[in-house]
Amino acid sequence: MDTETTQTKDSKSLETTDNPAEPVIETPGKRFPILPVLICVPLLCILAAYITGVCYYQSHFLNNTAIDDIDVSKMTISDLEARIEDYSLRVIQRQSDGTTLEEEIPGSSIGLTYSSTEPFQEILENQNNWLWFLNQGQTHEPENLITCDDASLETQIGNLSGFDRDFVTEPEDAYIADYDPEQGFQIIEEVPGNKLNRQRTQEAIRAAVEDLTETVNLEEAGCYEEPAVTAENEDLKAAFEKLQSYAETTITYAFGSEKEVLDGSTISTWLLIDGYDIALDQTQVEEYVASLRKKHDTVFRPRTFQTSYGTEITIKNGDYGWWMDTEQEIAELTEMIEQGQSGERTPVYRQTAASYDTPDYGNTYVEINLTAQHLFLYKDGEKILESDFVSGNVARGYTTPGGIFGLTYKQRDATLTGETYRTPVSYWMPFNNNIGMHDATWRREFGKNIYLTNGSHGCINLPFSAAKEIYGHIEKGTPVICYYLPGTEYVPESEVPVDPNQPPLPQTEEGITDPNPVPQEEAPPESVPQEALPGN
Repeated sequence: MDTETTQTKDSKSLETTDNPAEPVIETPGKRFPILPVLICVPLLCILAAYITGVCYYQSHFLNNTAIDDIDVSKMTISDLEARIEDYSLRVIQRQSDGTTLEEEIPGSSIGLTYSSTEPFQEILENQNNWLWFLNQGQTHEPENLITCDDASLETQIGNLSGFDRDFVTEPEDAYIADYDPEQGFQIIEEVPGNKLNRQRTQEAIRAAVEDLTETVNLEEAGCYEEPAVTAENEDLKAAFEKLQSYAETTITYAFGSEKEVLDGSTISTWLLIDGYDIALDQTQVEEYVASLRKKHDTVFRPRTFQTSYGTEITIKNGDYGWWMDTEQEIAELTEMIEQGQSGERTPVYRQTAASYDTPDYGNTYVEINLTAQHLFLYKDGEKILESDFVSGNVARGYTTPGGIFGLTYKQRDATLTGETYRTPVSYWMPFNNNIGMHDATWRREFGKNIYLTNGSHGCINLPFSAAKEIYGHIEKGTPVICYYLPGTEYVPESEVPVDPNQPPLPQTEEGITDPNPVPQEEAPPESVPQEALPGN
């Protein structure tokens, strides 16, 4: 008995060792394998789920099924009918301040319904319910599936606040504001407004209704009239930059101690603006330069002069003074403005003067009294020379004109020529066309009334020494002031009243001796007739 029991236990141990993969349930009375149970239970569950799906999708649309772009996955025909009955479209509109306003268009107010449910039933019948788990849904596009009353829809759209005049703000383009003295030009940004485009609005809302979309944002749908020009418009920005360049330009003219400032406040009024095309009005530039010339040019203008005789006179003739080159100045000023160049500027001159201040001839000049036949040379306000001279022959019509002139140039060893003469001079200093100062070594005397009958052709004939000294002190442009001063005429000695208190002068065989004899220059060769000398 003990032997059998031992063998039986050994057999059970051996069996357990030979089939390690098969669990054995030991019970008091029997053994039950678990593996079949673990396999069958999941299979039964899967089968139940599959059969449930087959039954479910007999009345529900498969996953990923779309009808007219509407996802109807797992929906029934009843669900679709209920959806359209409860449908309402939320319309989001833009207010003038940028916030939004929502309004609704109920489907019931526009007669929204399905034209027929037969297309739905046909889709259900044709879908493969047996393979419902493969997500085999399709997109279907039945024609004229959803219908509504067009008139009612248009009425509902027309009743939106977006079409109320009191609600609507018109869009405005961005633009460049007029010049401001403190800020110059500025770009004023566009105003979007909230004016709806009726056609685009109707199309967007109709599309939303046909798709049963719950919300339509009219701004996102592009239904608003937008400004044609925004602040980011490239043409607008280019025009602004050009205008601002004009506005930021400051040109300062210095006329001595007086300043003339040309800045954006003036330049901005000179601009011709046609859309984005901007040009400088040349007429305005010309008028400005003309105003500068009128105010600051001194050429051809009368001026007062304090003579060495203590008398103040008015000199009306002559071409001395500031003389602006109008044409060239207009061209250069225009270019400076166009390039936006700021800074100080000196006008282009045809001719300059000694000083911007009054008097413009300064304090270095040659003063020529044609009545007294006497001249003075002043340098930096100090008289450094005076001398007699002989001017144009009055009897022969060569009277030297009065006026104020600038020295044209000076030349050593010049030859003065005319139709009948060639006369060399050592110091030639013209100031009024062919009239000038020069040495006249052929003359024995100067001053007095010689010019009345034996004068030059208009020039100022000087003693050699005086001509030499004057030549050394003056330069091109030095003022030469010529005038006639009644009361300073030469009076012969015989006509001068005798002062009884003055002792008589010593007598000679030739008459009265001059107490201050003038050095005489050598006369020209006898072969040179005096009346044929050059404009001298």
